[in-house]
Formats: sequence, structure tokens, C-alpha cells
Amino acid sequence: MYELQLREAKATLSAVVDDAKQGRPSVITRHGKREAVVVSFEEWERLSAVPSFGWLLAHSPVDQADVAERVAGDWREVEF
Repeated sequence: MYELQLREAKATLSAVVDDAKQGRPSVITRHGKREAVVVSFEEWERLSAVPSFGWLLAHSPVDQADVAERVAGDWREVEF
């Protein structure tokens, strides 16, 4: 990952965007502190698409034999 100062990123923004499109993200710093990352739009979409918990459960590699059977019956007592 390439790291450059904000003023350099401003001066070479077109090249920074071209690099991101080629799969080479850039870290932009301000006063030596990392402030932002430039990635391609496709990479941003991939990273920002968070699957739902239901989708994860439906697509997990769990076998039916891995799931414990539910015991039918009354509620159990819990002491507090």
C-alpha cells in the first residue's frame, strides 16, 4: 500500500485514482497521521457489503448432524 501526504495526493489525484483502479490503494496522511485510504469503487462496494446474520446462517457450512436437537418440555428454573 502506497502512503503519500495530502498535498502530494492533491497534486497527483488522477494517478492516485488510476492506482486504486488497478488494485493499488493509497494511504493519505496529514501531518504524519494516516487520515484516509483511496480504493477503487468496486473494492469499496465489496468491503461495505455486510451480509445479514440470516444470510450467514443459511450459507454456513454446518451439517444438520452438527446442530443439537432441541429438548421439548417445560421451561427450566433459573436462580438469580
